Amino acid sequence: MRETMTHLHVGLSSETTEKARLELNENPDTLHQDIQQVRDMIITRPDIGFLRTDDDFILRFLRARKFNQIETFKLLAQYFQYRQQNLDMFQSFKADDPGIKRALMDGFPGVLETPDQYGRKILILFASNWDQSRNSFTDILRAILLSLEVLIEDPELQINGFILIIDWSNFSFKQASKLTPTILKLAIEGLQDSFPARFGGIHFVNQPWYIHALYTIIKPFLKDKTRKRIFLHGNNLNSLHQLIYPECLPSEFGGTLPPYDMGMWARTLLGPDYNDETEYTHTYDALHVKEALGISDNECSDKLMKRSQSVVEPGTLRHQDRDEDTAQPLLALD
Repeated sequence: MRETMTHLHVGLSSETTEKARLELNENPDTLHQDIQQVRDMIITRPDIGFLRTDDDFILRFLRARKFNQIETFKLLAQYFQYRQQNLDMFQSFKADDPGIKRALMDGFPGVLETPDQYGRKILILFASNWDQSRNSFTDILRAILLSLEVLIEDPELQINGFILIIDWSNFSFKQASKLTPTILKLAIEGLQDSFPARFGGIHFVNQPWYIHALYTIIKPFLKDKTRKRIFLHGNNLNSLHQLIYPECLPSEFGGTLPPYDMGMWARTLLGPDYNDETEYTHTYDALHVKEALGISDNECSDKLMKRSQSVVEPGTLRHQDRDEDTAQPLLALD
């Protein structure tokens, strides 16, 4: 059993191991038992296909729920149920899928190399870059969720978590009117309720009044814990810097780092090391992707807070986009 524990803690710094013990109730001596007790609950949900149940995989869910085994199993079940109920979203769920590739190349999401002062991975979205003739909202959500699947392979990020910054500068009322309750709810379900990540904060910057209105409408779908972690900064970057140090941020957010290179994360996923062998399978075993990307277990460690959704096959996508257009908007243009 001690060998298994060593394997599960490979690459973790002593500081992060201690953080897991203090903040997540992680105990190396009972890790195998904790994992097995969650695995033993799978038979209670024969309606769900649990496509991956190895130790490494179950451990990330335990960490996301602070080793509460009942809550961990609920999250594990919801993870696969969400994928079972939204099969179209996860077809061709890989970086070179045309829809996902376009979203990645347009900077959805951006992933900063430098973590914040607590070791959390920082994801950024420049909302106004959403070209609605080029990317559906579902494509963008799929790209975010795929990015999270790759990042969450890093055990340091399973423990430290993620931060999301959304810059709403120049995001038009017309763009906002495309954000329907249906797709926003699907995004929230995919992220908040169905993904094993610790989300340390979602920061809105330069948001116009109609984004405040959208937030008010989606609030009922958010857990109290999530609501407490959403910060509306407006154009006050000082309040952002109180929570995320400027040394960790690019110049767009008043930070001391150079401007963000929009294509960096896309090149990481689609670069020369990326080929047909580094695809996700339906078991979501991304370990080989991690190896191909050279994701290291360094001080940059975190989880991602994102909204995640997905795309469908090209024929149905056009049909779905029409449905999105005719769905009840949150903000009427009249």
